[in-house]
Amino acid sequence: MGKTKEYSNGEVTVVWEAEKCIHSAICVKGLPNVFHPKDRPWIKIDEAKTDDLVNTVKKCPSGALSFYMIDEEDKSAESLETKVEVLENGPLLVYGTLKVTHKDGTEDTKNRTTAFCRCGASQNKPYCDGAHVKEDFRG
Repeated sequence: MGKTKEYSNGEVTVVWEAEKCIHSAICVKGLPNVFHPKDRPWIKIDEAKTDDLVNTVKKCPSGALSFYMIDEEDKSAESLETKVEVLENGPLLVYGTLKVTHKDGTEDTKNRTTAFCRCGASQNKPYCDGAHVKEDFRG
């Protein structure tokens, strides 16, 4: 398992798994006061309200960012409306819980947001690995 970091504000803990990140910058664009990729630590969790943090983390297309609420009774990390979004020049995002069956018959259950490759260059198909940036994919 790769590098995992946790950042907490006492209400929510944001978890970052470096190896999953496809550098979509959705987090940086969504909360530029919180996410500073060039800084260490790169997440300034106290710079935004908990609701804003949760809403931005839910948009992470790779699942590199996730969260859990400190309050055990709060299950908001477990549910997300199912929807599909095409990112311009990027992956197909599917929000929600889904089961993915691979060509070899193995299955994955994905929660929150899953990014599927549209450019064909991913080394982690059917998932996006950020290769569309190097390939200068347009679509």
